[in-house]
Amino acid sequence: MSDGARLAARIWLPEDAEQDPVPAILEYIPYRKGDAFARRDSTHHHWFAGHGYAGVRVDLRGSGDSDGILFDEYLPREEDDGLEVIAWLAEQPWCSGAVGMMGISWGGFNGLQVAARRPPALKAVVTMCASDDRYADDVHYVGGCVLGVDMLPWAATMLTLTSMPPDPAAVGDGWRDTWMQRMERTPAMVEAWLSHQRRDDYWRQGSACEDYGAIEAAVYAVGGWADGYSNAVPRLVEGLPGPCKGLIGPWSHAFPQDGQPGPTIGFLQECLRWWDQWLKGADTGVMDEPVLRVWMQDPVPPATHYPERPGRWVTEPAWPSPNVERRELALPGDLPRTHKSVESTGANAGAWCPDGGEGDWPGEQREEDERSLALDLEPLDEGIEILGFPEVELELSVDHPSALVAVRLCDVSPDGSSLLVTRGLRNLTHSHDHAEANALEPGRRYTFRVRLDAIAQAVPAGHRLRVAVSTSYWPWAWPSPEPVTLTLHGGRLILPVRTREKGEPEPPPFEEPEWAEPIEVEVLEPGETHRRHRDDPDTGAHEVEFEWDVGGHRRLPEFGTEMLDTNLTTYRIVDDDPLSASVHVRCRTGVGRGDWQTRVETDSRMRSTATAFLVTQRLEAFEGDQRVYERTWELALPRDCV
Repeated sequence: MSDGARLAARIWLPEDAEQDPVPAILEYIPYRKGDAFARRDSTHHHWFAGHGYAGVRVDLRGSGDSDGILFDEYLPREEDDGLEVIAWLAEQPWCSGAVGMMGISWGGFNGLQVAARRPPALKAVVTMCASDDRYADDVHYVGGCVLGVDMLPWAATMLTLTSMPPDPAAVGDGWRDTWMQRMERTPAMVEAWLSHQRRDDYWRQGSACEDYGAIEAAVYAVGGWADGYSNAVPRLVEGLPGPCKGLIGPWSHAFPQDGQPGPTIGFLQECLRWWDQWLKGADTGVMDEPVLRVWMQDPVPPATHYPERPGRWVTEPAWPSPNVERRELALPGDLPRTHKSVESTGANAGAWCPDGGEGDWPGEQREEDERSLALDLEPLDEGIEILGFPEVELELSVDHPSALVAVRLCDVSPDGSSLLVTRGLRNLTHSHDHAEANALEPGRRYTFRVRLDAIAQAVPAGHRLRVAVSTSYWPWAWPSPEPVTLTLHGGRLILPVRTREKGEPEPPPFEEPEWAEPIEVEVLEPGETHRRHRDDPDTGAHEVEFEWDVGGHRRLPEFGTEMLDTNLTTYRIVDDDPLSASVHVRCRTGVGRGDWQTRVETDSRMRSTATAFLVTQRLEAFEGDQRVYERTWELALPRDCV
């Protein structure tokens, strides 16, 4: 870099690239290319090299084997480094001068962010499972509510990740000094995230939606209905003025060639068509196809995991689509009605950002519906297909100055089972937009429109739609300071209904999944993913324990590297006591080879009073069995109308 820092990269090249230069495809993320992500990287970048491209994986500054400190997500420094990396790639003798960026999650975010800086060599982007709005759709806030399910767990993950050392085999004898500097200088990122509880300039930085016109590169936006980031795809297709396509399948937070729920597709081949079109100038026909392709999901019995979701591919020529009409339906029932949710409402919500593991999805919703104000529409005379963002308009009043609502749209079958279709959260103190917050006037009537997450879902004749409203949704939303009673005076459901005939021809099928042969990984002790619910009838406490499979104990025989990763999160709350809410995250990550053995352990806790969020994070680092570093952060951050 221009300031003297060195970023670590791994590059896969066609054998003749020095004689016949090729475009480069860059993935630029903080997830340790040398060990933790080595196997995953080998399946993608090696495949691209085998099809006439340079596959490039770079560790962000302050991560993996790169120099420096990673102070936070998506800072201008990250973009600046990305510009320099792209310029460096374009100048290499094996590069044709054309560069693309691709990535899932973090790499999907910064692909858009770097594209908005318009580096001359960057011609195209594939962004997957990412957001164009860092406040609206990410792990920190949803609908202006603190995302209790992910705010602290992600902060704990990042603290653990950024506290790991570089590999001495890559950086030499200075590895230990770099390690100590990382642990000493890396902040607890949660402090910044909880210091900005409204959508201010902190969140506008790195949000592509602030200026879609800044992006000139061609963008292929990809997501999955089971993922937490699918809302960005239709927004990008609608907002970007340049070449853009959208693809949303049934998948979770995973690549479409191997993600669950299926069906999977030949996604690397689909990327190749995109790269050939924009990096090699070939007419692949990819831009002659409809701008948006989505998986229209059929109804299924509610379950917490699906290997596959039945349905079919449908296409739209534009977004908003001329084939989608808005239907307004009055909320039924004898209104006004009052309701106060118990604090454990939301226990069956599943993950906000599922990665396909057991227990990730919201299962049967009948218990959640019973804990909510459930409003049932009449059974459908004929089936409908929902495609887009449903909205629920609520005319309501509450009895406290701070309140939230969770709104769920469910498909209730004739047997009574309740399948979650989509949902949304809203901090009611954010009356106009998320940049402003004002205390509510108890008893005053307000009208709020809650936008639910985008979805494609078929609802058959004979089924009924249910709108369920709750004043708590733990652990997704951090609870209001006091139990809230809501009075619903009226409202309506606004549905985006697809009007094309069901007999329309399906688009051409995708190819079968392909990838390169991955490097060998020896599993020494497998990890596991589970969610366990525990209730204590004596105290009224409810716990959800989430153990995340981040790899377990494994070894890379090619490098002799051993890795260890565990992550255990416990969410706890007592009914009728919102201030009892707490999150406890324990992470352990190790990497070693022979006599070089390192490990980082973090213990993170979050709770709140009526006026402040209280966060404690403890970091311990070990060489072998000897503890070589420890540090504790104790944070008290004022609540700002949340």
